[in-house]
Amino acid sequence: MPPPSDIVKVAIEWPGAFPKLMEIDQKKPLSAIIKEVCEGWSLGNHENFALQNADSTNFYITEKNRNDIKNGSILRLTTSPSQTAAQLHERIQSSSMDAKLEALKDLANSSRDVTFAQEFINLDGISLLTQMVESGTERFYWLLLLCFSFGDLLSFTLTAFVELMDHGIVSWDTFSVAFIKKIAGYVNKSAMDTAVLQRSLAILESMVLNSQDLYQKVAQEITIGQLIPHLQGTDQDIQTYTIAVINALFLKAPEDKRQEMAHILAQKQLRSIILSNVIRSPKPINDEMAHQLYVLQVLTFNLLEDRMMTKMDPQDQAQRDIIFELRRIAFDVECEPNNSGSIEKRKSMYTRDYKKLGFINHVNPAMDFTQIPPGMLALDNMLYFARHHQDAYIRIVLENSSREDKHECPFGRSSIELTKMLCETLKVGELPSENCHDFHPMFFTHDRSFEEFFCICIQLLNKTWKEMRATSEDFNKVMQVVRDQIMRALTQKPNSLDQLKSRLQNLSYTEILKIRQSERMNQEDFQSRPILELREKIQPEIMELIKQQRLNRLCDGTCFRKISSRRRQGGGDTHTHLFPGHLRVLE
Repeated sequence: MPPPSDIVKVAIEWPGAFPKLMEIDQKKPLSAIIKEVCEGWSLGNHENFALQNADSTNFYITEKNRNDIKNGSILRLTTSPSQTAAQLHERIQSSSMDAKLEALKDLANSSRDVTFAQEFINLDGISLLTQMVESGTERFYWLLLLCFSFGDLLSFTLTAFVELMDHGIVSWDTFSVAFIKKIAGYVNKSAMDTAVLQRSLAILESMVLNSQDLYQKVAQEITIGQLIPHLQGTDQDIQTYTIAVINALFLKAPEDKRQEMAHILAQKQLRSIILSNVIRSPKPINDEMAHQLYVLQVLTFNLLEDRMMTKMDPQDQAQRDIIFELRRIAFDVECEPNNSGSIEKRKSMYTRDYKKLGFINHVNPAMDFTQIPPGMLALDNMLYFARHHQDAYIRIVLENSSREDKHECPFGRSSIELTKMLCETLKVGELPSENCHDFHPMFFTHDRSFEEFFCICIQLLNKTWKEMRATSEDFNKVMQVVRDQIMRALTQKPNSLDQLKSRLQNLSYTEILKIRQSERMNQEDFQSRPILELREKIQPEIMELIKQQRLNRLCDGTCFRKISSRRRQGGGDTHTHLFPGHLRVLE
């Protein structure tokens, strides 16, 4: 008969004694269980004791977490959290520096447990630690280096502080400017103990993320120029925390300051430094670094949100001039003087050219950019493509303007819908996810990576359009295929934009059809025994049905349009007929 579910069999340790095997009744109060254990070892004052996990965590057993105890667990009888907190609070104030260092080591380890942390914080332990940081001077500790390292003392102090604050018990708004200056000073120094630097960066990140007031104070003490050198080292933990601080400053900056900060980051060549020292480093990128790179990627793309959500003003001449520039580059025309031809003639010429450019509104293409998203971002992308990839831009426009009306791939409409699709794919405007590590190395290889991404994808769209022999009615189908091509290429995590081009080149429309067919056939439902049996049973009937349909088509005859020398479809009476007599040839 199995034991009751409320009974847990455990082993309990006590220093200097053999472990004791006992059954814990989870229905009994924890204090009663501790009293029973203490009496077994003839220990009085059972209220001064507690049970603790004997694993690497050393977390205390409480009424809240006692149900996590499993059969076979090893527990330890130890002093209660309040007793331990009081002892450590006293020990870290010892006049003996050796004793102080050992106490801070124990505090840093114990502070991971929220039960202990609450007791230590109740003793005003956070204030004691901050006072130690604020009052301690490097000159004073330098005199003590013969006994132990100043870096060790400070690193354990900061580690304990970080662990205690991570529990969210104390508000970050309570810290003084003197403390912030001290922590920022450790970050700004060119030579600092690695552990101290790491903890200091972690503290600054938490300050910025948890308090808008502290963001202002930290931003005054830390500059991007002072953070950049920490990325040029080889310690990936330091690099990770540095990027985390940059991300935090970026995230909490007021909207009007983010573009300014992005400009400073570009001036300091942050992207190329990360590419050289982090992404292309021989060390593999760990999950935390991947997350921080993903956050930086998202925050960078979110700078596009303002343009994405800005409608074009049809009356704004500066914005209209961008459309005129697109026309000029495509057709190599100079702006006509105001008196060149009649107004009607010029309007007719503009309308014709705007139709060739693939705008929906041929008369006033500015109206195409009033939809948000993608708003003005689509026009920005088009202009970037026209200026920086001029040959490809002209080729696409002229190539499509010479096709039949139904088969032309509208550059304007395609660019608008593609920009919207790319914004959705890269989640422009959304906050970073806390657990995502999905960064793309290729976006760190170019200062205008989004625009370059668009330029590659608009050429892909035009190529896919031709491969599908699409007409204007197929526009949405083409966009679905292009989305599929882009998503499949992104999942391969190309290291550069050129590698992206190569991956997309291999994902032709024909290849996409093959992949989709293969995926459908490999789905579990399609390979299940009933489906396979049904397919085998009805296959002869289906083959016979196909044969009969083909014979009926040959017997009834069909029509093909007649293509004139101008490649236009003729009238209703210009058709070539397939007559039943052809059946004999096939027979």
